[in-house]
This record gives sequence, structure tokens and C-alpha cells, in this order.
Amino acid sequence: MERNIYLPYRMKVAKITEEAPAVRTFRLEFLDPAEAENFSFKTGQFAEYSVFGEGESTFCIASPHTRKGYVECTFRQVGRVTTALSNLEEGDTVGFRGPYGNTFPIDEWKGKNLVFIAGGIALPPMRSVIWTCLDNRKDYKDISIFYGAKTVNDLVYKHELKEWEERPDVNLYQTVDPGGETPEWKGEVGFVPTIVEKIAPSAENTIAVVCGPPIMIKNTFPVLQKLGFKDENIYTTLENRMKCGFGKCGRCNVGKTYVCKDGPVFTAAQLAELPNEY
Repeated sequence: MERNIYLPYRMKVAKITEEAPAVRTFRLEFLDPAEAENFSFKTGQFAEYSVFGEGESTFCIASPHTRKGYVECTFRQVGRVTTALSNLEEGDTVGFRGPYGNTFPIDEWKGKNLVFIAGGIALPPMRSVIWTCLDNRKDYKDISIFYGAKTVNDLVYKHELKEWEERPDVNLYQTVDPGGETPEWKGEVGFVPTIVEKIAPSAENTIAVVCGPPIMIKNTFPVLQKLGFKDENIYTTLENRMKCGFGKCGRCNVGKTYVCKDGPVFTAAQLAELPNEY
């Protein structure tokens, strides 16, 4: 029997990590072992996370599908539901509804170089695909990660950034906006698109994945195109307009496209065919 699409899984908040001001990561584990055994998802998909009595909010699944037994989400406290989530403690119960949406075609990327470009709180959707590819490292060639935030304090996953920085098989480029550096900062200073243009990763046999605020995406695509990346080799994920998760509420439609059903993963070529609303 198919599961009721409106019925959330009941999950325990197994671990809370403070990432940055007002930004937390939850590791969620299924209360029902049978549900845990039968659950699966693919990198790029998203879910609805709920605090009972307060509502639900949409986030990506930030953990890789290569690691079983839990899912992780990272969120910033900005509204009623995320405030209710922020008030939870380890051991509390939340609702988890999903997974929804399409996926990053990582099997098609085997044998290619990968360039990940993220800004601020948009690293969580990227984290899932980065770790999935690193957990299958032999399938891919060079892996480069560009990540920036307003200030050093706003960088999320600081412990994982350190791990990526120390890995010999990863090229990590970190940057903060002008004025956001500290005396100890050893990374770049500048906006993410500027740093990408400065480093100039090769477009040959390379896939680029971009995730960030709309203005960052808008300014990064032309840089990649200037470097020779074809639109069909540039991917992004759109999540800021989704609500119900399966195309009923109409909140995420852009023209005839429903971000929750047709996305959230799109290529730059696909986005170019949409009305300029996203």
C-alpha cells in the first residue's frame, strides 16, 4: 500500500549543530525502525519539516544519500516555523514529509570534473551532492568547491570546510565579502562570482553546480559562460518558492513549470526557457 503523501514521518532530533548565527543543522532519525529501513532518497531532493501545531517549512535534504539511517537539514531562523524548530532540543520529535523533487544526475557526471559554487546558507543543498560525490570519489576527476559568505562568522559547516581544505583530492576556495574578513582570515576577500572568474576553472569535461541567493546565481552564470561552460553543463537548485511539495498549492509555478515537481534541480539551459520570474 502506498504511503499517504500528506502523512509525515515522525523523527527524533538526534543531534543539533550550531553552524552560524541563527543557523542550525538537525540530524533526524526515524522513530519507526521499519520506516528507516524502507526510506530512501537521492541527492538534490527536498522535504517538508514540521513542528506539530506550528506548521511546516521546506528545506533540502542536506545529507548524502550514501549514508543511511538518518537525514540532515540546515536552516536559518527567519519565521514562525523555523523559530519553532530553533526552540527544539535534542530528543524532541518533528515531522518529516518527503522526499520530493528531481535529483542531480550524478551518474551522468562520472568521469568528469566537478565545480561546486555556493553562497551563504545555500551550501546545504550543495553539501548533499558534494558528500555523495566524495563518498564515491573514484568516479570523478578534479573536484573544486567555491564557497563564500558575508562574513567569516556566517560560513556554515566550518568543521567540514576544514576537512575539505585538508583533503588532497579537493580544491577549496573560500571567500567573504569585503569587510567581512577577520585579522586571522587566510581565504579570499570578494564576491563569489569574482573569485570564480579569478581562479578560472576549466570548462573542459566539467560540470558546474551553482547554488546561492538569486543575485549570486544571476551574476555567476555569465562568468561560467565566459569561461566556456555550456548551459547544459551548469546546474542549480531552486527552493525558495516551494510550499506543499507536490504541485497542489501552485506557489512554486514559473509559467507552466512547477519547481517542486519539475525541479528543484535545473540546468541553465532549462532556466533560460522559463519566464524571468525566478
